Amino acid sequence: MRLREISPELYARSVLPLTAELWAGRGELAAYVEYWLEIARSRYGRRHYRTIGLYDGRRLVASFKRYERAIDVRSRRLRAIGIGAVFTPSELRGRGYASFMLASALDRARSDGYDLAYLFSDIRPQFYATLGFRAQPSRTVSLRADALPSTRLDLAPLKDGDWNGVRRCFELGRAGRPAAFVRTPLIWEWIRMRVTRDSEHAVGLATNLVVRRGRGICAYVLGARAPERDAYIVDEFGFADAAAAKLTPALLRAAAGDLHRVTGWLPPDGPRSVLPKGTVHKRKRSILMMAALSAGGRMVVDALPSDSNADFCWATEHI
Repeated sequence: MRLREISPELYARSVLPLTAELWAGRGELAAYVEYWLEIARSRYGRRHYRTIGLYDGRRLVASFKRYERAIDVRSRRLRAIGIGAVFTPSELRGRGYASFMLASALDRARSDGYDLAYLFSDIRPQFYATLGFRAQPSRTVSLRADALPSTRLDLAPLKDGDWNGVRRCFELGRAGRPAAFVRTPLIWEWIRMRVTRDSEHAVGLATNLVVRRGRGICAYVLGARAPERDAYIVDEFGFADAAAAKLTPALLRAAAGDLHRVTGWLPPDGPRSVLPKGTVHKRKRSILMMAALSAGGRMVVDALPSDSNADFCWATEHI
């Protein structure tokens, strides 16, 4: 048995039809394949994204998506691999293929000088724990929309020309965090593609808003209005300075409109401080898990559980 990279075209033909029911969301198979190929063929995809298969002889028996990311930890930059869409066809499950595949991938990444691996587990986190992954703080927060302040804002839907302003707001918020995913220009292209496609929401309608100050943007929020949940679901928000931070609760209320709740992943350190207290629960899905592949990676994996006030990343980092 051996690991082998799967070309985008072969993956689209042999794997995506089997995984569409799990991960296509609201889209049809054709749209799911088109979107996936768009990512694989993008500048980001060609540099940092691969589909890997485990072959038993010539037969593909398991597969996963491999993402390359970097994490800044104070003054140090660590190399990470992200693992997503781990899949074994139903008739081949229970034979240890996925375990062998991921263990081999981790060994290869360690040999190649990566510091840690991460994933978001929707089911069976104990399976990944046997491979050395540790669950990290993964929580949701729920706020009453009518408990947030109502302030008049220069509010507008996010447009293509607004992304540079969004990026500046994000980077200002990331600067004070002890550890965070790095967003290079290519990573921003990938996130922009996902937001534009509204590919991350199983329910609701994408509602991405910015607050303008003069000719610039001083705050933004990415998320979806979900009437079926009576909630605005936040993926990420950011602000340019202290004055804009004070506007963020009102921005969230405006995004919710007539919906009763604002929900989402508990924000990372820094942005978390601008929200009032709300109801916090452990997430049952999309649990962040990390495995150390070096001494530097071990430092991150060991340190994160001690931060009880914030999560490590936004929902926009989900893979």
